[in-house]
Amino acid sequence: MTRPLDGIKIVDLTNMLMAPYTTQVLGDMGADVIKVEPPEGDPIRKIGPYRNPGMGPIFLNTNRSKRSIVLDLKTQDGHAAVIELIKRADVLIYNRRPQVMERLGLSYEVAKAVNPRIIYAGIFGYGQEGPYAAKPAFDDLIQGAVAIPALAQQASGGDPVYSPAAIIDRGVGLWAVGQINAALFHQLRTGEGQRIDMPMFEMMATFVLGEHFSGQTYEPAIGPPGYARLLSSDRRPYPTKDGYVCVMVYTDRHWQAYFDALGTPEVFEGDPRFASMTTRTENIDSIYAELAETLLTRSSDEWLAFFDAADIPAMPLNTAEDLISDPHLNAVGFFKSVQHPSEGSIYDMEVPSTWSATQPAPDKLAPRLGEHSTDILQEIGFDAEQISQMMTSGATAAPSN
Repeated sequence: MTRPLDGIKIVDLTNMLMAPYTTQVLGDMGADVIKVEPPEGDPIRKIGPYRNPGMGPIFLNTNRSKRSIVLDLKTQDGHAAVIELIKRADVLIYNRRPQVMERLGLSYEVAKAVNPRIIYAGIFGYGQEGPYAAKPAFDDLIQGAVAIPALAQQASGGDPVYSPAAIIDRGVGLWAVGQINAALFHQLRTGEGQRIDMPMFEMMATFVLGEHFSGQTYEPAIGPPGYARLLSSDRRPYPTKDGYVCVMVYTDRHWQAYFDALGTPEVFEGDPRFASMTTRTENIDSIYAELAETLLTRSSDEWLAFFDAADIPAMPLNTAEDLISDPHLNAVGFFKSVQHPSEGSIYDMEVPSTWSATQPAPDKLAPRLGEHSTDILQEIGFDAEQISQMMTSGATAAPSN
C-alpha cells in the first residue's frame, strides 16, 4: 500500500511534544522519519506510568512511524553522522532555538551547503526579528502569552487557568505539518529547498485573534477585543437534573427548532433578541443564562433525545474515561490493540482521516532509544569498525537487549 509521503526522508531533531507530533503525522503519511536523540533520550520518554524505563505513554503516542538513532551532536563523530543524514534528506525538522542550532554547527547555512534542496523547518517559540527571539518557549508559556488563561478568567470570573490539554503543542504541530507539506510540493516542482521558521507565539496569536480581534480589527477601532459569545459565563456544559450536556443552539434554524420543540414558537418569533445572529450575540449573556435555567428541568438523556429529534447539535459531557470507551470511537475502530516489540500489548489510535487511494497509517510503533542506530549508520556509509568505535566513545548507542 502506498502512502502520500512514501520516499520522503526526514531528519527529526525534535523532542518533547509539539514537533515530535508533527513528525509522527508525517511518518504516518509515509515519510522515513529518523529521530535523532541524545544519549539520554527524548525527555518525554521519562513521563510515566510505564512498563519499561524510557517508554512512557506520551512518548509512545507521539513517536510512532519513526526510527531512533542516538547521536551525541557535541562529538565529532556524532556531528559528522548527522551531516551525512542531512545530505540524504528532503527535510530537517528541529524545535531547538535557532541560536542552539548555530552552536551545534547545524545552522541553515551549514545544512544548505551540504544539501541545497533541503527544507530546513524550525518550530520554536518566537519570530527571530523581535525582542523575544532568544526566549525559550513551552505550551503553558505560549498559552499565557496569547491570552488564553486571561480569556478563561474573563469568561468564568475565576482565576486565569491554562487549558488542561496541550493545545499549543498539538495545534502548532498540526499547522507545521501543512507548512512542511507545502514546502515539499514546492521542492517537488522546482527542486528548490528553503528555510521555514514557524514561531509558536505568532501562529497562536492568529489562532486566538481570529475570533477575539473583534472591533480592534478596524482602524480606528470600533470596539474592544473579545468575541462575546465565547466569553459568556454561561457558555459551558449545562447542568441537567442528573448531569451535564453540551449543546450548541446557534443558527436561526437551531433557535427556531428549539422553541418549536419546547412548544413556545412565539418566543423566537416575537423576542427581538432572537431576530438575527447579530442581536443574539449582543444579548448572549441573558440568552445563555435562560438556556442554562431551562436545561435544569430535565435529565441529560431526555435533553439529548430532545436535541437529536430537533436536529440541534448536542453531545454528552465525557470524562477522559468516557472518551476511551466512547461507542462511536469503538464502532469506527479508532482504538486498536497492537503488540509493541518491547512493551507488549498496547492500545494505538488510528489516523483520523480516510483516503480513497493513499491511506496514511503507521508502519512501526514508537522505537526504543537507539533501536535503529546501527542500521541507520550503515545506510549512510559507516562501517562496522567505525560504528563500534562510536559505541565505545558514546557518540552513538543502541539498546542493550
